[in-house]
Amino acid sequence: MLKLPNRRKSYSYYGNSYYGKPKRQPKKLLLWLIISVPVAIASLELLARAYVGIMGKSEEMGSLSPLTKAYNLKFLTKSDKPVEGIDHLGSLAVKRSDAVGYQLVGNQKNQFLQINQQGFRDKDALPIAKPKNEIRIFILGGSTAFGQWNQNNEQTIAAQLETLLQQRVAQQKRNPDKYRPDVFPFFVPSREKLVGLAPKIREGQYRVINAAVPGYTSGNQLAQLALQILPYQPDAIVVLDGYADLMLPSSKTQQEIPHIDEFLGDASAHLRASIGQSVEQLSKSFYLINTVNSLIFKSEPNIAQKSLAVNPDNKSLAQSLPSDEAELNRRKERYQENQKQLISLSTKVGIPVILTLQPEITSRPLEQLSSQEKAIREQLGQDYTQKMPKAYEKFVQVNQQLAKTFPNNVKVLNLYQLDRNFPIPTFSDAIHLSDKANAAIAQKLYQSITNFEKMQIIPQNYYLKEPNK
Repeated sequence: MLKLPNRRKSYSYYGNSYYGKPKRQPKKLLLWLIISVPVAIASLELLARAYVGIMGKSEEMGSLSPLTKAYNLKFLTKSDKPVEGIDHLGSLAVKRSDAVGYQLVGNQKNQFLQINQQGFRDKDALPIAKPKNEIRIFILGGSTAFGQWNQNNEQTIAAQLETLLQQRVAQQKRNPDKYRPDVFPFFVPSREKLVGLAPKIREGQYRVINAAVPGYTSGNQLAQLALQILPYQPDAIVVLDGYADLMLPSSKTQQEIPHIDEFLGDASAHLRASIGQSVEQLSKSFYLINTVNSLIFKSEPNIAQKSLAVNPDNKSLAQSLPSDEAELNRRKERYQENQKQLISLSTKVGIPVILTLQPEITSRPLEQLSSQEKAIREQLGQDYTQKMPKAYEKFVQVNQQLAKTFPNNVKVLNLYQLDRNFPIPTFSDAIHLSDKANAAIAQKLYQSITNFEKMQIIPQNYYLKEPNK
């Protein structure tokens, strides 16, 4: 039988023969995908960076502004190495301390703040040996007293208070007739007239030292006073605090480096945290991921992270408030005991104390707030704005009771209820203040100090002064 030739066309494809229509090359397609996908991602990343730059959303995308980076804490071990497993987005270095939890590292400087050799927010060093003519006032507290988000050292409460006191001394020298004399005259009518004049404060070179540390609570401050401040021979102590104590769980005696005990006791937990931190930091470096997240989820800036210098679990401020009345009382009692010990210690060495409950945004009526401050209150949420005033009132009562217990050595200044004379805007978040608000706080502290008898020159009676002459 005659066989007909096979008319099906045979194709050769890289040495492989097959019948029918030629198929695409699998290897070539795979190579194209390997090249094109990274190129596309890189292109999208460049577009995302351009979008962020044009829209001015660098901080929302995880790239901190210079101001935020300057004030966010960077936790170091005793050997000055970063604590692994903790997000280190900030540059304000603090070192672990067994005594006070952590403390500012000395000799730091950036465009917004300067820390001196002793770890205080000051340009000049503070020697242990106090000059004969120097009058030292130390301000203790947390981030509000420290001057969080202020543009420079000069805008802080401490710096502005120092200026006011120096001006007062200069005024006393220029216009002595406007102040009470050092010695009252013998005749009663003349004395009565002079008593109505303003008292003189002690003359000398006033220096107000900003010893506040972001995140500090009363427990940190008590240890700081006993172990670090007293050797500098303070003439007066100003304590500006309250908020961090209210937010710190009662299970803790003071604020510490986040998770430090957990890391020291569990190496595997430390390793997991370190790996998680590395992955998170890697994801934050991609603008494309952050841009997509922001466009989809429309996340608001974290007001809790701005208000709390230390917030290891990233809780909202409402979640950080005491969960019930029993927990609130425990936090209040811890605060009361720490303040009592601080005052007792100061009283024993003759140092007057001004207890100042720091401001907080819910104390001001809505009509007294700027549009920016109203937005902050909205972010705080109804749960926070309803619970906060009732909880903070407990701390007001503590300070009032301490003033009754130590009437000769303590003055109390309640800044929670700010009057209408305070500048607007006052707040940049729940508790941190503008430079003008700092000036108003400094003025109130100045009034308290100058009205404190322990800081005044008490005139002698004429008949008590050198009676033999």
